[in-house]
Amino acid sequence: MELLSVNEDGQMLAKTFYGMEEVLAEELRKLGAKEVKRLNRAVSFVGDLGFLYKANFCLRTALSISVPLFDFRFYNEDKYYKKVKSFDWTTLIDIDQTFIVDVVADEASFSNTHFAALLTKDAIVDCFREKTGKRPNVGKENPDIKIFVYVKEKEAIVYLDSSGSPLFKRGYKTEAFKAPINEVMAAGLIKLSGWHGRGNLLDPMCGSGTILCEAAMLSCNIPAGINRKEYGFMNWNNFDKELWETIRDAAIDRIQEMPCKIFGFDIDSDAIRQAKQNLANLHLEDKVEVIEMDFLESDANDESYFIICNPPYNKRIVADIESLYGEIGNTLKNYYQGSSAWFISPETSVLKNIGLKPDKKIDLFQGKIPCKFVGYSMYAGSKKRKHN
Repeated sequence: MELLSVNEDGQMLAKTFYGMEEVLAEELRKLGAKEVKRLNRAVSFVGDLGFLYKANFCLRTALSISVPLFDFRFYNEDKYYKKVKSFDWTTLIDIDQTFIVDVVADEASFSNTHFAALLTKDAIVDCFREKTGKRPNVGKENPDIKIFVYVKEKEAIVYLDSSGSPLFKRGYKTEAFKAPINEVMAAGLIKLSGWHGRGNLLDPMCGSGTILCEAAMLSCNIPAGINRKEYGFMNWNNFDKELWETIRDAAIDRIQEMPCKIFGFDIDSDAIRQAKQNLANLHLEDKVEVIEMDFLESDANDESYFIICNPPYNKRIVADIESLYGEIGNTLKNYYQGSSAWFISPETSVLKNIGLKPDKKIDLFQGKIPCKFVGYSMYAGSKKRKHN
């Protein structure tokens, strides 16, 4: 089976977090995707095989990229099984490769998605047995082929995952502090905030430095997958190694010097060590200044900063949240005038303790936890005077 070719475009689907669909859509447009359409937690687009490679390597806010194989309507479990089994899986999976199936389905279609995944797996295995007398193995750890099925109202779309391990696994994070933020989430926050890699950026509670790493990569135009060694498409029967290396080298050639300053503060020495190590894994240790410092005792010293922060909250780290947010607000108002600040938090009530009127609020999810990403401006003087 020909999945995609160098000379012919095909449909693709990039998944992302809720609230980041437009950010991902804009990334895809800038990268050169065609027919970009926003969906729920995903973006569909059109491109050729080379673009599939480029999207996996360069996109910062995509969790995975899949190619649709076929779709069908069914009325019961037996019809579903037969439709999946009728596809010639031997053209897609080699007998010595491992595979895994993931199914997302509404209750009207399947009351149990685990059962739906088992039914899909059985249909694939039975297809092999009928055609070859053999069967491939299911691989829960690092499978060669990942199949994803989306089912809604008895309509199924079967996808082949091209990414392999999720794209937030960049390969640079060898150190992780308490409750680290997901890399794709960090990149999305940076883009949602409006920071475009210019102007001083500060993460005042940087932990193991994920926001710092993602900001530095954006500023230097370093591809998101610069440290990744493997992608799912490398196990496809149409993998073009020469094309992949050409795409990869072209993206690396566009890396530039950092045109701004990026800083990270944290009061924990282990967090500082881990942040420095993760930056070193990207060869960015000399580009980003990471300082052991309590933000609540810091001063901008007449500089203006673009502040992006994932502060601690009760679901992650035990802390006196109301007091902490109040002190954050006081520090911003008194010592960071002329700066802007963005914070993500599931504790929406404690954001009031910051004592500033937000410019913007964006609904997001960290995992299954609903959050607010909130932006503030600290004017040098009153807002009234600023506007006059």
